[in-house]
This record gives sequence, structure tokens and C-alpha cells, in this order.
Amino acid sequence: MKTIGLIGGIASGKSAVAAALAELGAVVLDADSAAREAIATPEACRLLVERWGPEALDHAGQPRRGAIAARVFAPTPEATVERRWLESILHPRIRERFVAEIARLRDVGAPAVVVDAPLLVEAGWQTLCDELVWIECPESLRRQRAATRGWPPGEFERREAVQMPIDEKRLLANWTVDSSGALADLPQRVRQFWAERIERSGLPPGKSACSQ
Repeated sequence: MKTIGLIGGIASGKSAVAAALAELGAVVLDADSAAREAIATPEACRLLVERWGPEALDHAGQPRRGAIAARVFAPTPEATVERRWLESILHPRIRERFVAEIARLRDVGAPAVVVDAPLLVEAGWQTLCDELVWIECPESLRRQRAATRGWPPGEFERREAVQMPIDEKRLLANWTVDSSGALADLPQRVRQFWAERIERSGLPPGKSACSQ
């Protein structure tokens, strides 16, 4: 079994590539979903209130995610401190969950696992991965896609600023999938990666991907 990490800029198409890999049999571990669960645990909520006061939670005792995002992604030194504090709470919990799930999936014989995480490299989770796939997409198109998310003005810039620079991150990958074309063409590009790096690597010695 191989673990695949997806890296790219904001709105580059990582989730679409993850979905295409899932269609081929991979199991997707979604960091955003894991973070939502981690921040809503009683322990995390207690820490939020200790740090930011009761207004960090809504009337149901759940984190006010929009307010928290505004606090930690603001373009100020204080926001950077708060974001790093929040990451220090969430990232170890998410990593622990990923490690356990990868081990479980290996035991049951899953062909591949995909780690879909916006801050995969920044959090150090690339060490969990056998393959790093770069999702190539020009900034102009990424901005168009991000505009459909309903973010306030400047949110794209704020979020991209907290990530490793694009040019540095691209160098870490050992495969590139171009997502700048029609989304209908994306599965074919993903299948090429799957055939070369997943199926072929799992063949017995002396066999090829075309062997019958």
C-alpha cells in the first residue's frame, strides 16, 4: 500500500484529484474534516475558551469557526501567534489519527491512501507519504475557483501567505497532475499517475503493467 500526499496552491484542485483517486480505489483522509472533529472535542473547546474566552464557542458549545478563521488568518503578527497556537493543538491530534488510520488500512489491504491536507508540508505530514503529487494550476484560475467559496476580500491572499511558497513546494513532488484544463479531463491524468506509481509498483518482480 502507498500513501499519497497532495500538494498545491489554494483552490488548485486537490479535492478533485483526491476524488478521482478514490474512484480508482484509494481511501482519502481529509485533513479539513479531521480538523473540524479535532477542534470540536471537549478538550479542544476547553482550550479555546481558556485562550480566547467564552465567545470562542457558540450557544451550542461548538467552536465559532468563522470567527476563529478571522482571528488566525488576519494579516497581523498577533494572528500569526494565534494561528501557530491553534495548529499546536490540532496538528498533533490530526497526525495521530492519520497514523492510526494508515496502519489500519494497510492491515486490511487497501491499495492506496490519500492525504488531502492544505498544510500537508507545513505540518510535516509529508513524512507519512510515499508519493507527493503536485497539482499544477495557474494563479488566475485558482483565484476564479476560490471566488466561488464566498470568502471575503483578501482571504485568498491571507490564506496563501501562511503556506510555503508555491515554487518551493512544487520541488518536493515526484509527480505532477495538471488541473488547469477541463475537469472532465482530470480523471485521465490521475489514471496515468495511478498506473505508473500505484499499480506498477504493486506488481510482482518480472511483471509489467501490461502483463496478463
